[in-house]
Amino acid sequence: MTEIIEKELSYTIVKAAYEVFNTLGPGFDEEIYEESMIVVLKKYGYSPEQQKRVEVFFQGVMVGFHKLDLVVESRVILELKAVSEIAPVHKQQALAYLKATELELALVINFGAGRLQVARVVNSKNRKVISRQASF
Repeated sequence: MTEIIEKELSYTIVKAAYEVFNTLGPGFDEEIYEESMIVVLKKYGYSPEQQKRVEVFFQGVMVGFHKLDLVVESRVILELKAVSEIAPVHKQQALAYLKATELELALVINFGAGRLQVARVVNSKNRKVISRQASF
């Protein structure tokens, strides 16, 4: 049986995303959805970190950084999109964030399509990527 990483937290995050999507619908800029997710996640008792800067090192030298849209409870990265469809590049972006933070789960959430889209990106200990996308 496959273990679902951060099952309860990810369920609550997706519930929050539905609340945002059902209220706003598609058509807004990503920043609007980001701020709205913060409002709902705080309502649920979480304190998400916004635009968290994560440095990337190569052989001990800082070679760049990422800015993560949201990090919830220092356990799940949220990469928010407002595009017509989640593309493979969005999942690769989330995987890069996971590698830089050593976290295991990122959710790519797209508010720009006719339906809410959520892709789970998992960085398991052996660095294999498991990705599943769903539209609701």
